Amino acid sequence: MKETVTLTVPSHPKYLYVIRSALYPIALEAGFPKKEARKIVLGVDEACSNIIKYAYEGDAAKTIALNVELMPEKITVELTDTGKKPDVAKIAPRKLDDIRPGGLGTHFLATVFDSVSYDTGRAAGTVLTLMKKRR
Repeated sequence: MKETVTLTVPSHPKYLYVIRSALYPIALEAGFPKKEARKIVLGVDEACSNIIKYAYEGDAAKTIALNVELMPEKITVELTDTGKKPDVAKIAPRKLDDIRPGGLGTHFLATVFDSVSYDTGRAAGTVLTLMKKRR
């Protein structure tokens, strides 16, 4: 049986706690251990921060839509924005031995989730889909 939870928040960092607060118990309810649930939440938080910083360039008047689908074998999180589209070809984790602040979000997402995909084929914005299977 598939269950879906949808939430839309303003694109301001102060509202990211709403997403974190909603997603953690959902991930636990889906059967993920606490450590994995925290990683899922941290990954989604990082992705939302990137939406605010890059897609919306700090414009707090926009929104981020979160859609969480729970299925017996996996959790899928879709983050939808209406901002500037990324150049998907340039989204790649930098090497871990390149020590400097920032730039590790994509590496972290690839480590936490089983699949990470960007849909930029819409008229405006991007849909980032993060999927994690239950072990």
